[in-house]
Amino acid sequence: QVQLVESGGGLVQPGGSLRLSCAASGFTFSSYFMRWYRQAPGKERKLVATITNAGGTTTYLDSVKGRFTISRDNAKNTVYLQMNSLKPEDTAVYYCNVRPWGRDYWGQGTQVTVSS
Repeated sequence: QVQLVESGGGLVQPGGSLRLSCAASGFTFSSYFMRWYRQAPGKERKLVATITNAGGTTTYLDSVKGRFTISRDNAKNTVYLQMNSLKPEDTAVYYCNVRPWGRDYWGQGTQVTVSS
C-alpha cells in the first residue's frame, strides 16, 4: 500500500532552518509529482510546494518563495523540504502528498513550530 512518512519537524527559533523528509513506498515514486502541504491551527490545508517527477520544475506558495526549497531523490524514494529563514507564520503541521491512481495519499504529518 502507499505509505508516506514525514520526519524532520520540531521547534526552531525565527530565522532558523529545518529540513523535512518524506519517505515514500507503495508506488513508482519517479512517475509522480510530489507535494508538500501545511495546515496551521484553525486554517485550511494549503499547498506549499510541488516538484515534478524528474525534479526539474518546482512551484511554491508565494509566502515561502526564496526561503523554502523542495527537492527529491528518486533513487531513495524521498522528497525533501528545506526550510530557511523560518517565521512564526510558518508554524503548522506539514504533510507530504502524492496522487497515484487518481487519488490523494497523505503522510501522518510532522509538526513545525517557529517560536522564540
